[in-house]
Amino acid sequence: MLKFKGFCYGIVLVVCLAQAAMATLVYESASLNEAVKSGLLPSVENRIPDEPLIVDLKSKWRKFGKQGGTLRTMVTRTKDIRQMVVYGYARLVIFNEKYALTPDILANLENGKNKKFTLHLRKGHRWSDGKPFTSADFEYWWVHVANNKELTPSGPPDFLRVDGKLPKVSFPDPQTVIYEWEKSNPQFIQTLAQARPPFIFRPAHYLKHYHQKFADPYLLEHAIKKKKVRSWAALHNKLDNMYKFDNGDLPTLQPWVIDKKGTKRRRIFTRNPYYHRIDANGVQLPYIDRVEMSVVGAGLVAAKTNAGEADLQARGLSFKDISILKKGEKDGGKYKTLLWANGAASQITIYPNLNYADPTWRGVLRDIRFRRALSISIDRRMINRTLYFGLAKESAMTALPASPFFDPENRSAWAQYDTELANELLDEMGLDERRADGIRLLHDGRPLQLVVETSGERQEVENALSIITDTWRDIGVKLIVRPLERDILRNRVNAGTSMAAVWFGWDNGIPQPYTSPAYLAPRQQDFFAWPKWGQYYQTGGEAGEKPDMLEARRLLYLAVSWDQAFTDRQRSKIWRKMLKIHAEQVYGISVLTEAPQPVVVSNKLRNVPQKAIWSWEPGAHFGIHRMDEFYFDDSGAAQ
Repeated sequence: MLKFKGFCYGIVLVVCLAQAAMATLVYESASLNEAVKSGLLPSVENRIPDEPLIVDLKSKWRKFGKQGGTLRTMVTRTKDIRQMVVYGYARLVIFNEKYALTPDILANLENGKNKKFTLHLRKGHRWSDGKPFTSADFEYWWVHVANNKELTPSGPPDFLRVDGKLPKVSFPDPQTVIYEWEKSNPQFIQTLAQARPPFIFRPAHYLKHYHQKFADPYLLEHAIKKKKVRSWAALHNKLDNMYKFDNGDLPTLQPWVIDKKGTKRRRIFTRNPYYHRIDANGVQLPYIDRVEMSVVGAGLVAAKTNAGEADLQARGLSFKDISILKKGEKDGGKYKTLLWANGAASQITIYPNLNYADPTWRGVLRDIRFRRALSISIDRRMINRTLYFGLAKESAMTALPASPFFDPENRSAWAQYDTELANELLDEMGLDERRADGIRLLHDGRPLQLVVETSGERQEVENALSIITDTWRDIGVKLIVRPLERDILRNRVNAGTSMAAVWFGWDNGIPQPYTSPAYLAPRQQDFFAWPKWGQYYQTGGEAGEKPDMLEARRLLYLAVSWDQAFTDRQRSKIWRKMLKIHAEQVYGISVLTEAPQPVVVSNKLRNVPQKAIWSWEPGAHFGIHRMDEFYFDDSGAAQ
């Protein structure tokens, strides 16, 4: 067991050993031998921390590996090279396979009643360029980035605010950082483990060259002109892309670093020679030397994967691709297609926009009878059989069975197919006038035409909406589908000009007691049902609209109560109340959940789990399964 002061978390495969146990000989990477011999790099024992994270790979299916090889994968947009930060999943704190939190970059973390967190760094840990990683990097971010108005006008991120107050942050020595609040901040630890982490540290030695307080004025001005930006702050922010991962000069702590030899359509990542994890046999991770990430058209991912052009691929693949992938698997014999469970709360969810700008339509969308009528007029069984061969689950949007908060009643709430009851609900609303073709009329005489906007990225969404169009017509609602670019869709939703939109359900469909329920309350604008309420919360009332529906305010109250709760029992009770409200109010109309996610794996790639959950949060997709421990084996032996 590894103990966080205040909490204990079981560690399954990751074992943090003390320096005294470091009698294991650490082996040099073959790909780095020449650099070490020529003096460009120090030897491996001088590159890893004094107390590295040692992983024990003895299990029924996970084995000790060997270094080498190039892994090929694909994304569909240039900016999605940031997936290497997601997949690499080096974080201060991480989730292990059982979704328990454990230190990773940190050597240890002390939790004092969720009010005081003491972060202990690994002595001798270095950035990818060999410079020391110390508390000075945390201090630089806190003092000179997060609290610098020119770099961060809005100040430090919201997860660091408790009742609007920021913590006291101190740096007593090079290996210690302390965050302390007057009241508890139970979200702090798990936020550090997110797929997109907050990065509360920066490589100070690199970024100081572009900060007005530290840089040589002449050199800084020259750099501003060279990058063609307007100010030092714009330059600093352009280069400070810890998550975007598009600046090859920016040092990182991830398992792979950007190789500048790559092109815009084919990015190359090579092993981080200073990575902090080694296996119990003394082999430094990652096992794989190099990752090639190709940028291809969205419609080409399945075909190229089928042709054997990827060693590991899930992004860009969906259930509809399984048949072609299975055919390629059989014909080519180069890969296998795994079917992982999906961790999102729903694969297809329709979100009526409660903040829609049209007053008449806003009244209709806010009527619980309308949302319920829409939900029970969806023939989920037909969609499941037609699109997913019956392998998905017909369900309302709620916690999945893998969560302790799963409730079968929530799953079935307003998810039955009952057009008779739906018609009764709409009649009760006074929408009982119809035109000749059977479409109902609004109170102002306009036809009841619900425009649902999509990103146009998933064919199964378009197919599901086609079926829904027919069943909604049976209750007098005309469905109009409008495909848009993803960014345009988000902008329209946030502006209140989108009547309804389709997206996935909550990213995290497997919440635990420690999971913040903030995404169930109107605290974030990216929840399509209430973007303006989310804006209001996130801007402290400077933008958006104040929630004016009783149930929404109730969710806000419960979310704050969770923030202030002291025990898992209290937090769990709050979670169940919030999930019940969502089940009754139908803020998001889920169609199906748990549709299998195809994951294509080269027959030579090892340590990829046969069964797992494909989840953005928590999980970071491949991250929680530790991609740095995947390796190639050409022997042909079965995994």
